[in-house]
Amino acid sequence: MKNNPTNSSEEHLKNLCAVSNYIHILLTQGYHFNNLSFPFISFEKKVRNKENKVSILFITLGISNGEDLKETLTNCTEPLKAIDQFQMENGILLPTLQSALPFLDLHGTPRLEFHQSVFDELREKLMERVAIIAEGKDEDRYRKLEELLEKSFPLVKMPSIQPVVMQVLKHLPKVPEKKLKMVMADKELYKMCAVEVKRQIWQDNQALFGDEVSPLLKQYIVEKEAALFSSDLSILHNFFSPSPKTRRQGEVVLKLTQMIGKNVKLYDMVLQFLRTLFLRTRNVHYCTLRAELLMSLHDLDISEICSVDPCHKFTWCLDACIREKFVDGKRARELQGFLDGVRKGQEQVLGDLSMILCDPFACNTLVLSIMRNLQELLSQDALPRDSPDLMLLLRMLSLGQGAWDMIDSQVFKEPRLELEVVTRFLPAMMSVVVDDHTFTVEQKLPSEEKSSLSYPTILPDAFNRYLQENRVACEMGLYYVLHIAKLRNKNALQRLLPALVETYNDMAFSDIFLHLLTGHLTLLSDEFGTEEFCSVVFDGFLLTSFSRCNVHRHTLRMLLHLHHKVLPSYMETLTKTLEPPKQCSEPVKELYTQLMEKLEAHKKSPPPTDETPSLDLGLHPVTVPTTTSTPTTPL
Repeated sequence: MKNNPTNSSEEHLKNLCAVSNYIHILLTQGYHFNNLSFPFISFEKKVRNKENKVSILFITLGISNGEDLKETLTNCTEPLKAIDQFQMENGILLPTLQSALPFLDLHGTPRLEFHQSVFDELREKLMERVAIIAEGKDEDRYRKLEELLEKSFPLVKMPSIQPVVMQVLKHLPKVPEKKLKMVMADKELYKMCAVEVKRQIWQDNQALFGDEVSPLLKQYIVEKEAALFSSDLSILHNFFSPSPKTRRQGEVVLKLTQMIGKNVKLYDMVLQFLRTLFLRTRNVHYCTLRAELLMSLHDLDISEICSVDPCHKFTWCLDACIREKFVDGKRARELQGFLDGVRKGQEQVLGDLSMILCDPFACNTLVLSIMRNLQELLSQDALPRDSPDLMLLLRMLSLGQGAWDMIDSQVFKEPRLELEVVTRFLPAMMSVVVDDHTFTVEQKLPSEEKSSLSYPTILPDAFNRYLQENRVACEMGLYYVLHIAKLRNKNALQRLLPALVETYNDMAFSDIFLHLLTGHLTLLSDEFGTEEFCSVVFDGFLLTSFSRCNVHRHTLRMLLHLHHKVLPSYMETLTKTLEPPKQCSEPVKELYTQLMEKLEAHKKSPPPTDETPSLDLGLHPVTVPTTTSTPTTPL
């Protein structure tokens, strides 16, 4: 006949307490129970105080303790019999054990060692029993655990018993409030308890939860910034290279996911922290974390949270697009359905949707898709306004770009996309493509058919104006510059870069764009050997704002990789210009020192010429009409 699990657990607990008490006596009173000697050892005050606390616990539980033994030995006339009696009453309650113990004495095994071994085994068995009860299907299982908690909790401060108490707390879905308050009030207990217990504390204590989450959020931002300023400068391995699944395996995302568990209240708290920090700092990496956190819970199939987050399916669909770095027609219609499905009275969800679309990884995917869409429109001689897919992409990009304003104003309404972005800015950008194509075709003509046409240097007024006044147009303009650099089109790049000195909200000097641009410029490394190209890149763009710490830092990052390609006379001027002032940040000073060391080493031993990496631009092949009036430069 099997023992009742609860009764068995209680017996384990009783034996555990008895053995723990016995070990405590052996350790603190200094008696050697081999029937040889019984010297009493005096202790320092600090140790005595700790011992008294434990003794009080045993008295409370009705268990004999060291003080009882001391009193017995003081008043008895036959110490040996008193010791035997105490051992009989307080040792392990197993009759057959008493006759076996002398064999241990004969083998020189101390009683302390034996009891410690038994204690460890009992504790392990009890913890296993607690887990079995919790995982069972008995309707009374949690009541049984609560009863066990009541009996064991007084010993929670005892290091030897504490793991058992923590195990019981861990498996209770609702720990009694009184116990939670006691754990929360004691820093040591709070630190030792499992995350399952802490969740119950956090859900009613937002400030404490904020203290736990805050270091993780700071760590996340530091990691993102470190990636943007990485010493690895490459077009093939940049900030946007890791897949969504890989990014969700980051330490911070995993820790936050574990801390939240299935608790909707804690999830809402984290989202509120992210909104607040996004408002306070305008740092778009908080938007990335918002999306990554939801998808991490999705990966773990936490339906308790995913089913109540209205952004879940939208984020899931967008996540698939980010993985492919392209929004295809089918997914575009799905995303549109989610946006159109926001009902009256539920407009607040637009705030979260805009934050998810403000994620740089989402923006990157949207703009790359826009560029690919424009390429196809060019090949078909179609107008941008006639493409539903393009208009949806612009709608989502506009919603993402307006996230901060929407959350700040608490006016949850989709920002209106200026029609002139489609009717004026995009045609102006296309005219730049046509200019470039016309010049390319002209250069291929026989010399007798060539005209005196020179490459245009002035940009259309509409292009410059919208680059400065409209954030959606500016985002597309910046990605067009990256696309030109990817094609190694030096002429077009020299025409476009000076226009980036004045952009909407200085977007051209953001860390993300500079990170991408410096990586793309490595494809044109040989062009840095000409003064004209250096003048455009440095004098015409980067040095106009190098007083900003981040611009200074990105410029030095690029030079660390391309210094041997830069015209020597120009490099000498740059080293003087870029020398950091005393008040400059340490990373800038370190980069400058590394650059000077590399220049010195290069003078002694010039490095071999770098090979330009091969590229897969990821663009669909497009059939282009053969007439010379149609632009053929891919967008």
